[in-house]
Amino acid sequence: MRALPVAVAGAAFAVMLAALVFGGAVDDAELPGIPSPGAVTEWTLPVLTLVATLLGVLTVGAAITAAFLLPGDGRSVSAYGWLLLRRTTWLALSWAVVALALIVVTVSDVLAVPPSGLSTTALAGFAFSIAQGQALLLQAGLAVLIAVLSRAGTGRGLAATVAGLSVVALLPPAFTGHSAGAGNHQIAVTSLAIHVLSASLWVGGLAGLVAVRRHQRLADAAARYSRLALACFVATAASGAANAAVRLGAWAPLLTSRYGLLVLGKVLALLAAGVIGALHRRRTLPALRSGAPRAFLRLAAGELVLLGSAVGLAAALSRSPTPVPQNPVAPDPLVELLGFDMPGPPTALRMIGDPLPDLFFLAVVAVGVLAYLAGVRRMRLAGHPWPVSRTVSWLAGMLLLAAITDLGVAKYAYVLFSVHMVQHMVLSMAVPILLVGGAPVTLALRTLRRPADRQTRGVREWLLIALHSRVMRFLSHPAVALGIYVASLFGLYMGGLLGTLMRYHLGHLAMLTHFVLAGYLLFWVLIGVDPGRRRIQPAMLTLVHFLAMVAHAFFGFVLLQSTTVIAADWYTAVHPSWASSLLADQRLGAGLAWGFGELPAAAIMLLLVRQWIRADEREQARLDRAADRAVARGEEDDLARYNAFLAAAAEQDRRAAAAGPGATGVAVPERRAASDRTG
Repeated sequence: MRALPVAVAGAAFAVMLAALVFGGAVDDAELPGIPSPGAVTEWTLPVLTLVATLLGVLTVGAAITAAFLLPGDGRSVSAYGWLLLRRTTWLALSWAVVALALIVVTVSDVLAVPPSGLSTTALAGFAFSIAQGQALLLQAGLAVLIAVLSRAGTGRGLAATVAGLSVVALLPPAFTGHSAGAGNHQIAVTSLAIHVLSASLWVGGLAGLVAVRRHQRLADAAARYSRLALACFVATAASGAANAAVRLGAWAPLLTSRYGLLVLGKVLALLAAGVIGALHRRRTLPALRSGAPRAFLRLAAGELVLLGSAVGLAAALSRSPTPVPQNPVAPDPLVELLGFDMPGPPTALRMIGDPLPDLFFLAVVAVGVLAYLAGVRRMRLAGHPWPVSRTVSWLAGMLLLAAITDLGVAKYAYVLFSVHMVQHMVLSMAVPILLVGGAPVTLALRTLRRPADRQTRGVREWLLIALHSRVMRFLSHPAVALGIYVASLFGLYMGGLLGTLMRYHLGHLAMLTHFVLAGYLLFWVLIGVDPGRRRIQPAMLTLVHFLAMVAHAFFGFVLLQSTTVIAADWYTAVHPSWASSLLADQRLGAGLAWGFGELPAAAIMLLLVRQWIRADEREQARLDRAADRAVARGEEDDLARYNAFLAAAAEQDRRAAAAGPGATGVAVPERRAASDRTG
């Protein structure tokens, strides 16, 4: 097993070098009139790319294994987890160094200048001003942060934070490579990000298991990894197919181009790894539980070598020319900006029938629907009822989320402010209300299985920790939830952020996701039934919702009266020739936002008033039950004492009135005395 890292790295480099030569990614021949950075850059760039990929995968694997796969020691990670965090430190620091080196060779490749001829100004300009350089610089900074946090303590929460940051650090370069230059950003960029993430979890998790092969609970950790690996296999296959479809453009290049043949080789490696994974589940996991780990470790070593070869092939593909040119001779600037051709004048058919699929939201919807239905099925198999209304509410919210982000309306939301505002209102109000009505947290807590080992934290345990954390207690405060919701309205449109977020696919995804999360948080606080939220009087919640309605109406009024075009740089660049003026479209969007928001807001207000009335009825019923118990026991309850006090006060008023005007000054002290005696 000590020679395994060398074997995996050797296989990855050998496959990458062969694929680079076969795919035409490196060409040492210098053509007259065409500048070249030189052979050093031509070969160093893919080598460093592969090294950075392997270091990132190993960092993720070590952190994930320490935080989630291995059992802990109370609130701390286990001894093996501590060792993995120490390895994470050096892996992350090496990752940061390689990412910085990649900036140098990438600038050399872009400017066609040998690394020795680059100036500090050119390097700084690329790192701080160009998206590709910013991505590498961000990755290096995150890697340094991971290294620092991995030495900051041994808490399991800290280990989970390190694992989460490791996953995030993988993604920045995915948004600036081949796929970012492809025509269909919505599929190409998102599919590459999902592909990188799922493959890294798959390979890194297996490497982490091999690193702790002497752990006495290896069988349990391997079983948990097996479930993760199955999900990663499906995600890797689906996202890889979608990304390859964008780069190939058609079926024919799959067999007629060198790039297509390399893709086929990667597909075969993926299928072989899937077969090995199936063997793990059927044969080696039972052997591991019975105390015979050799079969599992031998198969895991072979799978790692195979997956390392696939990583090398992926690194070569990222440098190989594709059948669909990433930088055409005469590109359409609008397609480069939007990722699709300008749609025609909007009609109902085009809004629905001309889809713009985005794999991020499609993946969220698919996982959300399947996981929820699996939970409902498990509830029914256990003989526990689950309200049909909650299931319908959740499914309706998920389908509405898919429709508003993936159908033709998503195209028009890029080029028309009015349609964007409709998308915003649906994502921040209609979708969250439906999702909150599904009570997903309650379903998850009732159906997720508890691990057999108390020192192991499964999904349910991490969910409970998150629900009872200080962060959640802070976020679930009505004032905080209201502030986040209102800030997303005024900050985005009045703060000048809209144009910047629309220009970048990652920014656009973050914006739409924020709409859903901000709305979900507010309506979860207002009408949610899931545990974890604060218990607040319905009267206060009604006031909070009223303030949200006022802020929403005020936002629409300000937008209607505005004479300044919001995100003018973006909407001027993408303004359709058939559309009305930018200001007229903006005022239409303001009117739609004002009118659309009133319907769900009124429905929530009625629901809150109903809850208020029911709360009063429940309180009155509680007091009545307490009075009945007191009568049955021959005791006097609080309500009876209070009624006696009121009767005594009324009697004092009657006597004071009968005594005449001169006796009114005596009634008040007598009432106070009666009050004191009652108390």
